[in-house]
Amino acid sequence: MIRVVLPQHLRTLARVDGEVLIEVEGLATQRAILDALEARYPVLLGTIRDHGTLKRRPFLRFFVCEEDWSHEAPDAPLPDAIVNGLEPFLVIGAMAGG
Repeated sequence: MIRVVLPQHLRTLARVDGEVLIEVEGLATQRAILDALEARYPVLLGTIRDHGTLKRRPFLRFFVCEEDWSHEAPDAPLPDAIVNGLEPFLVIGAMAGG
């Protein structure tokens, strides 16, 4: 099982507390995780990725093993620590302003 941590506003929308456990069939990638997450919580459709292009929303970032993976290819294989549930896949709300 893959552990996913969502920002508070998405946890509230999906009506979940804490981490979400997602099972991914085949290769674990950002796309596979987000597909599984949206399938399990349809209310999240369009909140993390654009409906049409499936590109990441501007003010969300993805972190994997303490590294920003927001600009990595969506089909790049994720590290074993994510696949084995040792580390969570983090969806973080970016801060903006000045």
